[in-house]
Amino acid sequence: YSFDDPPIEDDAEIDQNGNVDTPYENQNTGYKDVGDPVWQCRHCKAMMWYDERINKDKQTKNPKFALCCGDGKIQLPVLQDAPQPLRQLLFDTNDSQAKNFQQNIRSYDVMFAFTSPILQLDTRYNTGRGPLTFRLHGQGHHLIGSLLLLANKSPKFALLYIYDIDNEVNDKLSQNPKSKPRRFRNVSMGDFAKIFNRSSSFIVRSSSFFDLHSNMLNNNNHYAQKFRMASDKLQSSIVSNLKLKLIYDRQSDGRLYNLPNTAEVAALIVGDEHTREDGYRPDIPHKDHPNIHAAKRKKVIMREYFCYGLQSRNNEAQTILHAMILFQQWIVDDYCMIESQKLNYVRQHQQQLRVDKYINLNACNNAPETLGNEKGKRVILPSSFVGSQRYMEQLYFDGMTICGHIGFPYLFLTLTCNLAWPEIQRKIFKMKLNQLMNDLKHGHLFGPILGFIYTIEWQKRGLPHAHILIFLQPANKYPNPEDIDKIISTEIPNKYTDPKLYEIVSKHMIHGPCGLPNRSTPCMVDGKCIRFFHKKFNKAIIVDQDGFPVYRRTNNGRTDQKHGIELDNRFVIPYSPQLLLKYRTHLNVEWCN
Repeated sequence: YSFDDPPIEDDAEIDQNGNVDTPYENQNTGYKDVGDPVWQCRHCKAMMWYDERINKDKQTKNPKFALCCGDGKIQLPVLQDAPQPLRQLLFDTNDSQAKNFQQNIRSYDVMFAFTSPILQLDTRYNTGRGPLTFRLHGQGHHLIGSLLLLANKSPKFALLYIYDIDNEVNDKLSQNPKSKPRRFRNVSMGDFAKIFNRSSSFIVRSSSFFDLHSNMLNNNNHYAQKFRMASDKLQSSIVSNLKLKLIYDRQSDGRLYNLPNTAEVAALIVGDEHTREDGYRPDIPHKDHPNIHAAKRKKVIMREYFCYGLQSRNNEAQTILHAMILFQQWIVDDYCMIESQKLNYVRQHQQQLRVDKYINLNACNNAPETLGNEKGKRVILPSSFVGSQRYMEQLYFDGMTICGHIGFPYLFLTLTCNLAWPEIQRKIFKMKLNQLMNDLKHGHLFGPILGFIYTIEWQKRGLPHAHILIFLQPANKYPNPEDIDKIISTEIPNKYTDPKLYEIVSKHMIHGPCGLPNRSTPCMVDGKCIRFFHKKFNKAIIVDQDGFPVYRRTNNGRTDQKHGIELDNRFVIPYSPQLLLKYRTHLNVEWCN
């Protein structure tokens, strides 16, 4: 690794003291705020953070960005404003009807959807203190169902746009709000019932909402218009047989292969005149740029398409970004489609990936496959596929190689996302982590280092956190307990002489209360705290016979109250005062044996 100071580009602004003008204050002490996304991409006009620039090792006043449009390679149509009344329902924060819509937006979405979502949701962690999380297991499906109304069956989803549904809607809206509506009977979303139970006003106000949204869709959605046209034809006596086609890619005239045998054909041509509202299609070309002829890929891939749509721009609508939990569902749905596309590529390019060597090496060890117990063609995921077994094993071997070359790490840090960060309304955890790694590499907080390893994980309640191993140079390995005491503290700060640090420690670095006062905490297993709190008072730091540090925890009378229980230094999680003041979140620092 190279820990030299980052170079400064020629167009960077430098003040009289030789400092580069950057969006945040570069100080060794005090909170490090990444600011707001005030930097506009010169190509697509997306509002970005300075730390999202392409070359993060250079300071410049004209940064380039690839996260939004690939630095000009991608150009998509601008999203238009949502029609009324949807616009008011999404953006009005005062109207009670709009608040009801925002709180139950996913239920309303399914009510007007053309397809039935089949999702295996995990809502176990939505009962805790963390933010509401959309957690999905397995593969998601969207079923369009039959367009033929079966006997003794109610129309659902796309059928509602063809058949007369007045009586059906009234029947649904008159159901007991404490019971699960029949409309979602075939939708495997367990949280729908919880949403309905939480707000009975949803049922009361849905009748007027349905009329407003039906008119809005009929006037603005060309899919709904085609289905309504089919409905009008079916209800008339002119046409007895009608064909409705969904044409995904009109590269040739379908009449050459399937001659129409009915008097009327309603065709839904996806992407005939492409707009962002139609969604992704595989033949969107890259924008002309100087290197386009030498580029291996000249089409927009699915990941690039959705990355473009995730950005905020002043010149286009913010409909998707203001959809709240429906926005989360949209992101998860997009990721599933991207991963499915990658898996399909791996499946179709097994020969190019040379998976035969994996199969031959494992043939003698794979008894079920040899005996024919596992039928079908086996697909090998290479180490280049993120999340595969070979990907994880390769990272593990890389980490062990670093340990074998440099030695064992000496510091173990855990950085956790903080919901109280001033900038948390935006996607800033990775930028915070990059800042921390930059401080560790260049700021010499713990002295010069030889290397580092980190991994980003997701808590069960939905927040990300990073585990970091630091390899110090031999001269800075803190061989004496007194040296460890200089960088790691396990005591509550003085409330009067250091109020800011006291506030941060009491909010983020106090464990519990657990044990006898509170046996219901997640850390309690079989009546004991799995984190071994509370600790013992200790006048000085020592290293036990197993090489683990026993930090200094004096009985100095300083306490913090949580849930009516007084907690002292025995409940403090080890931390670095300097890092805690700068990042103001749960940031655990441990000395490794």
